[in-house]
Amino acid sequence: MTMGSTKQQILQSYQDLAGLSEALLQKYNTAGPRYTSYPTAPSWTDEFDATTYEQALKATNAPGAVEQNLPLSLYVHLPFCEHRCHFCGCNVVITPHREQAEKYLSYLFQEIDRVAELTADSREVVQFHWGGGTPTYLSPKQIERLFLYQQERFNLRPDAEIAIEVDPRVTTKEQLTVLRELGFNRISMGVQDFHAETQQAINRIQPVGMTEAMVNYCRELGFSGINFDLIYGLPHQTEETFGQTLDEVIRIQPDRVALYNFAYVPWISPHQKKMDEATLPEGSVKFRIFRRAIERFLDAGYVYIGMDHFAKPTDELTRAQQEGSLHRNFMGYTTKAGCELYGFGVSAISGLESYYAQNHKKLSTYYEAVEAAQLPTMRGFALSHDDRLRRAVINSILCQGQVDFEAIDLSFGVACRHLFADALETLTPMVGDGLLVINETGFQLTPLGRIFSRNIAMPFDAYFNQPSKPLFSKTL
Repeated sequence: MTMGSTKQQILQSYQDLAGLSEALLQKYNTAGPRYTSYPTAPSWTDEFDATTYEQALKATNAPGAVEQNLPLSLYVHLPFCEHRCHFCGCNVVITPHREQAEKYLSYLFQEIDRVAELTADSREVVQFHWGGGTPTYLSPKQIERLFLYQQERFNLRPDAEIAIEVDPRVTTKEQLTVLRELGFNRISMGVQDFHAETQQAINRIQPVGMTEAMVNYCRELGFSGINFDLIYGLPHQTEETFGQTLDEVIRIQPDRVALYNFAYVPWISPHQKKMDEATLPEGSVKFRIFRRAIERFLDAGYVYIGMDHFAKPTDELTRAQQEGSLHRNFMGYTTKAGCELYGFGVSAISGLESYYAQNHKKLSTYYEAVEAAQLPTMRGFALSHDDRLRRAVINSILCQGQVDFEAIDLSFGVACRHLFADALETLTPMVGDGLLVINETGFQLTPLGRIFSRNIAMPFDAYFNQPSKPLFSKTL
């Protein structure tokens, strides 16, 4: 299916959804991973420790290593926020004491030094991202120091994508000016919802005018990309109230929109109990909110990238999907396939070609590891050949909306159809429900199937049905 013919077919599929039975919707609204990695983080083990990760870095940066030809993507986690949003599931540190940021930077610099020492000088950084928390918790001078410190130790390519997550409620014009002067070219703003009652319930008051003013200033400064994060499934949301938020978002015209499904997990994030569970939209209401968002964005000219992302036709994310270079990692959909990801800071995740590693989630434990002159690795995973093969299939489903077994056979030297015979049999009911079409080389997701791509990926997940399977968010 070409990109040019996709919009009309997708719109027709979503119009057809209005007549689907509640039973069919619930059939596919099941718990499942978001597949920002495969295997997913719950399968990782603390047996993969700091020593193991250091050995992995040395091996992948050794002369002659295949990985040494791969570019790098760097992620820095800056966990601090002054106030907690009730919906938040991120690893954050809530404190009004700004001196905590200076202490954190002193430890972060040590981690950066250690990883830089293990990294081959020839490797280029093509993607650089700061997340949180609230990265603009840092002062303009701290922002500059951190960026320059890392730039001096890694080979940052001149055309690299350099992005940061910002909170319009606390980010200043001075900070934005410094970011742009340093070379940041993409801004991601948390919006969630503009509905006043919802904002009150989630403890995040952020008027439309505040967000729009920041967007306008970012455009004046010359940022090449502006992203919005929205969440559906929050308190007091209805199809009508979220429709009003969509109207405002489309009027402001961000380049990309991430539309996330809210996961109410108070056993993991106890602060979510401050929201009244009875006010959360569920079932068909939540699905109608999601469907309306898809219809509105497509009508406005955005391209449905997959699962939870939309982008303008001219955006790099859209071009990456067209060119087959779209990738999915711990930051969601990205344009840089074939990169190894190095994560820095508390709870940060690294994704190498054959390894995953996550830093300690607790700040004090992170500090202790750095003080001991160790990499602050909490857990990780070494991928087998089978893991990498299944990851390729799952990424193809989520990123390209299709699987070409013949191409994967050539890359991995296996007969995929035979290996995945059971998984393909599991997909048979989905074919009958119109989610995918089997073809000579593999299968193609229909426009409707792209909504349920997580469901289609799950049969290829060797770890999903293990007895210790964790509780994942619903697919819709």
